[in-house]
Amino acid sequence: MSDTSRPRGGIRAALFAIAGTAAVVPGLLVANALDIPRPHYRSAQRAGPAPRVVPPAELPPVEPVAFVDMTPDEARAYNETIPFSTDPNPAARPFIYRGSAEDKARALDCLAAGVLYEAGDDAKGEQAVAQVVLNRLRHPAFPKTVCGVVFEGQERSTGCQFTFSCDGALTKWQPPEAAWTRARQIAAMALNGKVFGPVGHATHYHTDWVVPYWQASLDKIARVGSHLFFRWSGWWGTPPAFNRHLVPGEPVIPALAPFSSAHQAGTDASDGAGAALAEGAVAAGTMAPLASEPDTFLITLPAGLAPEGFPAFALTLCGTRKHCTVMAWRDANATAFSVPLNQVQMETMAFSYFRDPAIGLERTLWNCGMYPAFKGPRCMKRMSMTIVPLPTPTPQPSSTPTPATGELTGVRRASAPQAEPKPNPPVAGEE
Repeated sequence: MSDTSRPRGGIRAALFAIAGTAAVVPGLLVANALDIPRPHYRSAQRAGPAPRVVPPAELPPVEPVAFVDMTPDEARAYNETIPFSTDPNPAARPFIYRGSAEDKARALDCLAAGVLYEAGDDAKGEQAVAQVVLNRLRHPAFPKTVCGVVFEGQERSTGCQFTFSCDGALTKWQPPEAAWTRARQIAAMALNGKVFGPVGHATHYHTDWVVPYWQASLDKIARVGSHLFFRWSGWWGTPPAFNRHLVPGEPVIPALAPFSSAHQAGTDASDGAGAALAEGAVAAGTMAPLASEPDTFLITLPAGLAPEGFPAFALTLCGTRKHCTVMAWRDANATAFSVPLNQVQMETMAFSYFRDPAIGLERTLWNCGMYPAFKGPRCMKRMSMTIVPLPTPTPQPSSTPTPATGELTGVRRASAPQAEPKPNPPVAGEE
């Protein structure tokens, strides 16, 4: 090798050394990197359920509200990573409450309590919450009364659909008169057709400082203040899915009685007595459900219990059952002991209660023949049965028996058509 080749070889060796260092050093840095914690909010996707679009043939489940364990700052950071849906967001149809005056008064105050306790004394936020309540009422996955929607799950200590209804908020804070008046005005407008368009057909919402587990399977469609609004992905979030209607019989919510006159009627002594009597009867085992139908009660109403107290009585019997039927009679001698009922038992039934969240139905009915104060949709439909009398045989004059001709005398073939009249009557036993 000549002298002129040596410098070139040295340069080549240096370049190889630099290249080797460039390849090795990053590997060493990665292998010995400091354990830098990542933001906790990224774990929300792993902690929550996998996203799923429920097909039209399957009713989407309504999950109890549960939150991913995050600090408010972590939740806000995570929520910012969730994009808004780019699909159309049409406004809902106007909703006109067409129930009785009594039901509407109860619905109005249930809705007012919902919007005020959920959104605070904020007019825009209250309108958004009111729209969600009415959207739920029209959707087959939810109850079909306003109070039923707002107070769904209130019997739980946690996991109710609207948090204020089960976290003790109603006993800790009662709204100032001005705030309650405005909430009632907003509720009244919503029940008379006013639509809050920005939230479209949203059925869920949450504040931006929490992350519910259900969020993964819904589309984020709007923000109103600090609240984020969602609808179900796929067909269940489209306008045709919102095709159900209000059913009569808004339940009394005793927790609203301190500031709602509409919810005081069912909280008098008779109502409390009904609950106490039911609790005692259940404890004593005298009003157990049917052995063959564990969600069905056939009972005799306690003496002295006013008709207004019957719903509380039924609710106490049903307890936490998801599906429940209560059929009640005033007279123990008329009370049925099994199903199906016969005609007399149906006619003498005094009261019935039925709930089935799967079809969005909860109904309270009275026998308005016995209790004429209850009218219209709160009355049981009277069922009638046409009884066809059996034909009375026409007496035949006695005559000398005619000898048989191969068939038993007096026997008719039920399926044979009646023959046309003949000049001479047939011999007995012939046709």
